[in-house]
Amino acid sequence: MIKFDEEALMCDLAEIYHIYDYKQLSPLKIAVFSIGLNEESRIKMKMSGQKFPINTLLLAGIQDRLSMSLWFKTEDGQKGKNRPKLVTDIINKPKEKTDRKIQFHSGEDFEKYRQQLFQKGGGGKWQQN
Repeated sequence: MIKFDEEALMCDLAEIYHIYDYKQLSPLKIAVFSIGLNEESRIKMKMSGQKFPINTLLLAGIQDRLSMSLWFKTEDGQKGKNRPKLVTDIINKPKEKTDRKIQFHSGEDFEKYRQQLFQKGGGGKWQQN
């Protein structure tokens, strides 16, 4: 768990057990405390790939079913128009990748592009160190 995300584990240990410096304890004790963390702890959710706790997903599902049931009883629902947005679709939507890869054929091309970014202000994405 430490290798996976040390900061998440540190936060969980501090929140649940009030352990603020886990390195002072033996590895066995830290392992026991780590295994005892609940399924909604930061580290366990991150390791299992969950974005939200199961309770949140269940509540979102209930809300979606209720809104669909009510929508079906309306005129729009009878005609299939203005379908409500589902919360589960919104929270489970994968992040759009905005990273784009640029390939330069020479150092001169890179320098020209770099100067253009500096002149434009970089769009808030480019920082010069």
